Amino acid sequence: MIIKEATRLGSVQEYYFSGKNRQIAAMNLNGEKVINLGIGSPDLKPSDETIDVLYAIAQKDDTHGYQPYRGDSALRQEIATWYADTFKVACLPDEEVLPLAGSKEGIMHISMAFINQGDEVLVPDPGYPTYSSATLLAGGKVRNYKLKESLAWQIDFEELEAQDLSKVKIMWTCFPNMPTGARATDETYLRLIALAKKNSFLIVNDNPYSLVLNTEYKSILYYPGGFDVAVELNSLSKSHNMAGWRVGWMLGRKAYIDAVVKFKSNMDSGIFLGIQRAAVEALQNAPEWHLKRNETYSLRRKLAEQLAKRLNLSFDESQVGLFLWCKIPDSVESGEAVSDILLEKARVFITPGFVFGSTGERYVRISLCTHHDNYMEAIRRLDKAKIEFK
Repeated sequence: MIIKEATRLGSVQEYYFSGKNRQIAAMNLNGEKVINLGIGSPDLKPSDETIDVLYAIAQKDDTHGYQPYRGDSALRQEIATWYADTFKVACLPDEEVLPLAGSKEGIMHISMAFINQGDEVLVPDPGYPTYSSATLLAGGKVRNYKLKESLAWQIDFEELEAQDLSKVKIMWTCFPNMPTGARATDETYLRLIALAKKNSFLIVNDNPYSLVLNTEYKSILYYPGGFDVAVELNSLSKSHNMAGWRVGWMLGRKAYIDAVVKFKSNMDSGIFLGIQRAAVEALQNAPEWHLKRNETYSLRRKLAEQLAKRLNLSFDESQVGLFLWCKIPDSVESGEAVSDILLEKARVFITPGFVFGSTGERYVRISLCTHHDNYMEAIRRLDKAKIEFK
């Protein structure tokens, strides 16, 4: 290069799955036919009605221009309606709802809108790596808090409350949790709200897994004081099989939304109207559609559990969401070693837990985002390769 990359990039690495997917693609080109049980990219399609709306809007002459920075009013209204029906949360569609090109965009926008140089940000460990990378790119300082297996992967509030949190600006939370699949309790959200009020920081709750193998729909905004100290991200990627469509949203008080729009409006020119109107349709999917989706994931989950047991991995059967979070046997060095052995000897890829933080080093994550035949083939390959972990 004739110029050097920005120094801010020195604080982050290429996203783990970006490099791993490149490696797997090269192996497949070499004829190795890797079974990818790693990334959580849904392979199922959206509802037929959702696709029909996208097609119909795309056929029109006057729907291809730039869209409002705050999103289509019909989508904002439908998001508000869906939140009222699903989470019993009332919000003002024109002031407290902001459509996004996926919630991952929201993570970066929120970080850039609120984090100043040196601000501390509480990030869960294990947790989604993008919380940390967005914090670092915005100039903030990552401060991990542990989710503990001994607490059923809940937050150790006593440990947090004993710390000096005066420099904390934002706390990231994710329930149902990725990667552990743990659900928040009512107490979790009430104590989070109290902690944020006491220490004057903003909670950003990332909530894309609520509908996947889960029947306890919770939002931090439902609880008293939630709107005062929290905003929530959500997405249609996992719950409505629309990961590649890039449509999600942020909910919160107008002041928080307005601050994010200041940054967002300088970064994009809105979401294609066809996708927004299709999202309106998706949010009206019948309960039967969601039941059918979960039946598919339930079958895959049973097969993933068989795979885990075949490898002598342990797991909590109560976990929900799009993955199976498993602990490795004591005799094995690390989750990364398990992942490497499976890829090398059986051409099966599962995600090593270190990707999600140091607490995940002795864990692996199995995705439910592939056809059920692939889990059975993976087990067959393990048997053929005689892979065992005692």
